Amino acid sequence: MGKGKRGWLAAAVTVVCAVTVLAVPGTAFAAPTPPPSPGASPGAGVPADKDLEAVREKLDKLYRAAAVATDAYNAAEEKAEQQSAEIVRLAKKTVQGRERLEELEARAGAAAAAQYRGGGLPPEAHLMLSDDPQDFLDGAGRVRQGQHATNGLLGEMTRTQQDLEQYARDADAQWKKLEAGRKAKAKAQQRIERQIEAAEKVESELEKEEKERLALLEQRAADRAQSAWLSSGILDDIDGRATEQGKKAVAYATAQIGKPYQWGAEGPRTYDCSGLTSQAWTTAGQGIPRTSQAQWKQLERVAVEEMRPGDLVIYFDDASHVGMYVGDGAIVHAPRPGRAVTLAGAGSMPILGVVRPDPGSEPDGTPDSQGTRNKPST
Repeated sequence: MGKGKRGWLAAAVTVVCAVTVLAVPGTAFAAPTPPPSPGASPGAGVPADKDLEAVREKLDKLYRAAAVATDAYNAAEEKAEQQSAEIVRLAKKTVQGRERLEELEARAGAAAAAQYRGGGLPPEAHLMLSDDPQDFLDGAGRVRQGQHATNGLLGEMTRTQQDLEQYARDADAQWKKLEAGRKAKAKAQQRIERQIEAAEKVESELEKEEKERLALLEQRAADRAQSAWLSSGILDDIDGRATEQGKKAVAYATAQIGKPYQWGAEGPRTYDCSGLTSQAWTTAGQGIPRTSQAQWKQLERVAVEEMRPGDLVIYFDDASHVGMYVGDGAIVHAPRPGRAVTLAGAGSMPILGVVRPDPGSEPDGTPDSQGTRNKPST
């Protein structure tokens, strides 16, 4: 993007995100209309803006706490799914192991029955009673083969029994983890509900005019942050083009604009922030971690100046929020309870960093020079 356009964006303090045209054919994303300037001073009995600013900060704190708890809930949910799948896998292996053990026991029983039919004498005794030297030599070979087979059969039975015991121990451990995960999930759910309930109580006590002015204050705070970010000249250096997968991820995410936020949701009717980004990339053919914190820890990190459409912008020191960069300084994200999926300025919240779900591809869809995924720095 040229400096002229960047300068225009920096001057538009009230613009949340500029007109965005991506490399997705026929797709454009326009900035919302700037909010109107505040009117006359509040009348008697109406809180001043500084009081509403305190309310805004309180709400922001409550919703951020809910976002942190939501990440914990989603992480517990993801682990529970993995542990359940592992328990199913162990159950299948246990069934297979028992079937194999039954087969081995049947073979051992057949061998014992054969010995009984031979008079109850072991093969070595029959061999010693032989008068024919050639029969003795032939029989000696068969005895050795039989001994090896018996030893192998007993050894396999022992190993199979040991495997079954290990499967039982592993399954028990997974059940304990699953139960612990369920408790963690329940606690996270309680924290989420408490924080959201407290926030909704604060908002319910506001009059209609106060809610409108509060929304205006929220918009102003986001605009100031975005303006400061743009004024740094950051867009002079951001010119990355989306990969083919990135285009698909952006197209999916932006198609969800207007759908409500719902904590723990992954679509298709509602989303939370990481539910939106993870589903967008899954739809694009690239599985990524479910939570914003896991996305920050596990995906490759790139400099803000190098981000391209489809990259994920992680927010706040605790990585409790995530949005998808769509170009021209804008993101698409699911903000918080009571809001819907929307476009916003990429710099409207404190940026922790940027991660890339498809680091092994260039914008034209071809592998890069290394063709490998680098691990994130720690």
